Amino acid sequence: MQQDAASTPPADQTAIAAPAVDPSTQAAAPSFAGASDADALSQMGFAHLFHEMTSKPGEFAVSWVVLLSLVIMSIGSWYYTIVNFLKNSVVRARAERVIRTFWDTPNPADAIRAMEEQPKNEPFSKIALDAAQAALHHQRNEGSRLVESLNRSEFIDRALRQAVTRESSKLENGLTWLATTGATAPFIGLLGTVWGIYGALIRIGATGSASIDAVAGPVGEALIMTALGLFVAIPAVVAFNTFVRTNRDTNAKFDTFAHDLHDFFATGSRVGNAAPAKR
Repeated sequence: MQQDAASTPPADQTAIAAPAVDPSTQAAAPSFAGASDADALSQMGFAHLFHEMTSKPGEFAVSWVVLLSLVIMSIGSWYYTIVNFLKNSVVRARAERVIRTFWDTPNPADAIRAMEEQPKNEPFSKIALDAAQAALHHQRNEGSRLVESLNRSEFIDRALRQAVTRESSKLENGLTWLATTGATAPFIGLLGTVWGIYGALIRIGATGSASIDAVAGPVGEALIMTALGLFVAIPAVVAFNTFVRTNRDTNAKFDTFAHDLHDFFATGSRVGNAAPAKR
């Protein structure tokens, strides 16, 4: 009995050997890690990127250049998209009416007067007026060296070619901007992506850690720049292809109308069915 009592440690020694663990500490540790990850992921948003760019403009010079370039390209693309859409819609809506008005007017003088009353930005009436002015100019200079060098048909054909080229060029206004934006915006965004990844690698080297805290900001910048480049380029490409197809149809109408005008002013009478059939 004495040996058993001697081998049994006191109650107070047992309490010292097994220190109590606070349950609240164990429950709080995972929540701290989750909060840290959430804070790191919040650095990948555009708001955080813009805050960093405004607070440290020197460190984000390349990002500013990329962002401003994409913004300017996007504004220009949407401007030309809206302007060309409205312009093409008006031209296509008036085309058949203007052509029909010219051919349905019995008196050529009245037809020319009707063309003069059309809006200044209406292309078909301007082509008809150029043909009429060329025919009148050639008629007034009969017996001169002009008539000897160019006959009536050649002179009118030359005026019509110039008129069609001029009006076709007006339709193409802004297409170069759209094509350039669609072709270069993804690569400008890619420049921001590469620069963001480069910043992530520098931060990893400086901190010696590849944790989410070290790379969240630069990786978020890279992803945002890539998305912005695609957001700018895709609408520009769609608008460019749409306007190229629309302009092709309008230019075909220019050529058809110009050929009919050439026959009319060169011979003094309509050749064939100059007036297009109603669809």
